[in-house]
Amino acid sequence: MDENEISYMVRKCIFNVYNKLGPGLLEIVYQKILIYELQENGLDVKAESAIPIVYDGKEFDFNFRIDILVEDKVILELKSVKNLEDIYFKQLTTYLKLSNKKLGLLINFNTTNILDGIKRVVNNL
Repeated sequence: MDENEISYMVRKCIFNVYNKLGPGLLEIVYQKILIYELQENGLDVKAESAIPIVYDGKEFDFNFRIDILVEDKVILELKSVKNLEDIYFKQLTTYLKLSNKKLGLLINFNTTNILDGIKRVVNNL
């Protein structure tokens, strides 16, 4: 599957989780349940994947963690906040660059309309 096909399946899973749980819970709740939903739909999922920093050819481990990595291609960064701040978009963009991935989804579950809470962030896609 390519990134767009994965994204389509991920969005379906996000809708399922949101429709069953609703808004306003802690991020960790959505993370655990979304991981379950993604796996139930046959997707390979890694939680809290470490991102190494490579600088001048030397690798540094600063323990940056991707919330969810799907099919080793799409990064999901989860939030449960009042507003998605610019820094969240920048953070996801940096994660995409550091991990050499092309697509990320920034997802805010604390919204009255989940469609408004899903934002695509791309890196050379």
